[in-house]
Amino acid sequence: MGVLIHRAYRVIRHAGAITPAAPAGHRFRRLGDGVSIAFPPGAIFGERWIEIGDHTLIGERVSLSCGMMPGPDLGPDTILRIGGNCSIGRGSHIVAHQSIDIGDDVFTGPYVYITDQNHVYDDPDIPIGRQWPRNSPVSIGSGSWLGAGAIILPGTTLGRQCVVAGGAVVRGEFPDHSVVAGVPAKVVRRYTPESGWKAPDLSLVLESEPEV
Repeated sequence: MGVLIHRAYRVIRHAGAITPAAPAGHRFRRLGDGVSIAFPPGAIFGERWIEIGDHTLIGERVSLSCGMMPGPDLGPDTILRIGGNCSIGRGSHIVAHQSIDIGDDVFTGPYVYITDQNHVYDDPDIPIGRQWPRNSPVSIGSGSWLGAGAIILPGTTLGRQCVVAGGAVVRGEFPDHSVVAGVPAKVVRRYTPESGWKAPDLSLVLESEPEV
């Protein structure tokens, strides 16, 4: 009996995957050749503003959304773009409101969270959840790896071939070939053709800090 259940579930997972040929795939602005969004999916809406490049695999229970809820007109342009040959780990959430651009060959661990919108707390008398949030574009360079549980906040620009450590909370601009880790995330290693992979020179950082 158990064997039959597992076989049936494999059939269900295959039939339930969202691909370019599936009816659900037609709702996206573009699904490239070989794209597969695993079954069961997470919350998916705003498909007309989502592009996914060729041969990208989206894990099970991954949420992909544009806007706060289904229905609003978000304009003519793509809001969420995931490049080709990417792999997005299970349980991850990618929530776009203005612009999230993920390059080619980007891999993530499970439960990664990426968003271009954040709550504000400007008015101390209004509940934070009722204050109008702010958007700031996010860009993740091609060839990067995001470890399990990483959080990518609005306004982040990751260069090419970057590594984000598991559990890191990332905001800001990071150059190509960086390893970033921590809360908040900082560059802990960088690659240059002259020196290879090295930790940043903390003495230079300290010298550049203003006196108080």
